[in-house]
Amino acid sequence: MLHIGWAVQNVTPNRPAMVQGQMHRRIANEAMDPLLVTALAVEGGDQTDCAILISCDLACISDGLQRAVRERLGRRLPSVPAEKTLLNATHTHTSLVLEDGIYPHPGGEVMTPEEGEAWVADHAADAAAQAWEGRGPHATAAAFSHAVVGHNRRAVYADGTARMYGGTNRQDFVSIEGHEDHSLDLLFTWDADGSLTGVAVDIPCPSQVDENLEFFSADFWHDIRCELRARFGAALYVLPLCGAAGDMSPHLLLHRRQEEEMRRRRGVSERREIALRVADAASRALACTSPVTDEIPFAHAVRCIELTPREITREERDWAQAEYERAIVHHDASSWWPQRLRAVVECFDGIRTAGPVPAEIHVLRVGDVVLATSPFELFLDYGLRIKARSPAAQTVIVQLAAGCGFYLPTARAVQGGGYGAIPAVSMVGPPGGSELVEETLQMIRGLFPDCR
Repeated sequence: MLHIGWAVQNVTPNRPAMVQGQMHRRIANEAMDPLLVTALAVEGGDQTDCAILISCDLACISDGLQRAVRERLGRRLPSVPAEKTLLNATHTHTSLVLEDGIYPHPGGEVMTPEEGEAWVADHAADAAAQAWEGRGPHATAAAFSHAVVGHNRRAVYADGTARMYGGTNRQDFVSIEGHEDHSLDLLFTWDADGSLTGVAVDIPCPSQVDENLEFFSADFWHDIRCELRARFGAALYVLPLCGAAGDMSPHLLLHRRQEEEMRRRRGVSERREIALRVADAASRALACTSPVTDEIPFAHAVRCIELTPREITREERDWAQAEYERAIVHHDASSWWPQRLRAVVECFDGIRTAGPVPAEIHVLRVGDVVLATSPFELFLDYGLRIKARSPAAQTVIVQLAAGCGFYLPTARAVQGGGYGAIPAVSMVGPPGGSELVEETLQMIRGLFPDCR
């Protein structure tokens, strides 16, 4: 049996703070529901390897936050190698800002990004330490199901261009750009007494139903947690994981009015509908899943790689220049969106150099299941390529983990353009995406030597 521990901490700010997730600054004074950090500590049965996964109700994981958590744990858990701890974000757009340069700080009592980082790091480290120190023999079992949550959010038009959340009632609308993934990967854990203690749930969709609010909120993950605990026990731990979903969203481009009408008839909100779908799928999966109490292989590989930076075309440079001039009329020039646009222009003009893009990749094997991370908002196709070629019986992709690399779009998306595929929000392009796929598969194969 593996040795597993769980813990959770509430990281909802105790005073006003800037909210991350849009181009404009928002200030939240209260929470719609709590922001949580959930820690899962795993140690192999032979105590030769370990991992501490910390899922955060945040927009992304900054390098500063991960470094701060690892530094705190280094003092509290010196026996755990720093690189064995990794954080991932659910990508809610109603969480607090943790980095300078996102938006100008308004002053007063509003929490600064530095204070926000320390606040989250303290609680995340506490959760990780509690999970590690509380670990004990656990049975595990993976399961697979389906729940409709994410939808491709890019509309394509007759001239070949694409647009995030583009209108589909236009005369020149021709298609939705890419595939959708409604799979649901699950990993259940039971303690030595046979009681269900927790479940890791991987959904290929960011938690962005209510993404424009001036409140703190974990979005649909709050509703999922509540529904799973109502069915499986109030003490259940839930580890939220966001699968490859750079081009996914809970928002529908097609059938929106029909969905709204059916929710009205049932008397449920969009978040509640998602929670019911996920909980129904988890319930079906658990009903036919038994705990595995035998010794199972566990391994955790970490590799820091460098990816080819994205090439910028003259057309992309000129668009960024024009958009920058428009943006500074509506936004503070020091906020993230004008800064990113300006960086595109300066890279093309040779004022700054775009070097190789670093990426920290984690691959964990739990029996016949493998979990592979990416620091990017990874377009779905890359995740599917890894899953399709992986030797593992079940492959789980986790994006926005161990860093924040913005979007990683496909060649199809780059050709179509639009937000999510432009250089201002994607430091790595399709060649780097292929490199990421191959490096990840090489790491996975290294943990399954009999399947090479």
